[in-house]
Amino acid sequence: MRAILIGSVGSSKVVLEEIIKVNFPIDMVYSLDEKYSTNVSGYEPIHELAEANNIPYRKFRKINDAEHVKEIQEISPDYIFVIGLSQLVKKDIISAAKKGVIGFHPTALPKYRGRAALVWQILLGVTDAKCSLFFIDEGIDSGDIIGQERYSIKETDYVINVMNNSREALRTLSNKVLPQIMNESIQPKSQNEEEATYLLKRTPEDGEINWSKPISDIYRLIRATSKPFPGAFSDYDGESKTIFWRAECLENSKYVGVPGQIANITDEYIDIVCIDGLLRVQEIETINDVKFIVGHKFK
Repeated sequence: MRAILIGSVGSSKVVLEEIIKVNFPIDMVYSLDEKYSTNVSGYEPIHELAEANNIPYRKFRKINDAEHVKEIQEISPDYIFVIGLSQLVKKDIISAAKKGVIGFHPTALPKYRGRAALVWQILLGVTDAKCSLFFIDEGIDSGDIIGQERYSIKETDYVINVMNNSREALRTLSNKVLPQIMNESIQPKSQNEEEATYLLKRTPEDGEINWSKPISDIYRLIRATSKPFPGAFSDYDGESKTIFWRAECLENSKYVGVPGQIANITDEYIDIVCIDGLLRVQEIETINDVKFIVGHKFK
């Protein structure tokens, strides 16, 4: 058996670690070059792990470049693992795998196919989640499912917690699936298209806080877009962009103000009036050097 792994983030590293642990045959690792990782949230230089374990590797900028496609075709792998890659893999690479290309998605496919899955699940209030290993086809996360593993999302979890939970589920799932691939005992199941739902692309601008929304929605947005993502934000006094990294929801029986107005400031936190509560922000970042003042507003 011959296999290739292509990846760029923490989930890529998890699968490579399990590949090494179970002695799965791996012929080449393609790792996103660190020079082009600036906009990749949660980047991992998996070539370092490959090198430490004497596994051949290549760094890439665009995996679909002709030189990489040619090399992959020459390797003629049985399986290609595409794990944690934001680039779409073209047909030339997919067709190079004799038995299939295996992908990872941190949802219970066929639900929540598509983009920004961790962020969207927090925003949607999902608590009982699954990660999936599946065969990649020409659709959007639509190939046959090889296996799934449950993980939970708590109402106080930030996206980094959910990311870690999904990766631990992936580790467990990989430990089950990789031996099955080696002994050819996997039993892929087709997805029910009638149950499919799709998550659309999100951009950093989607993190802007709307202070007219319930405090629970604002809190979810902060948790969903926090580090390593760009963060929920609002303009202070209409001028300085402010990023909210960490907060909590409190009842408000003390302050009367308009949504987005600062009610109280201490060395540890800032309290902001919302329509149905008080948002206590413990970690905040300003783009410009500004001084917060009680009574002033986020817009």
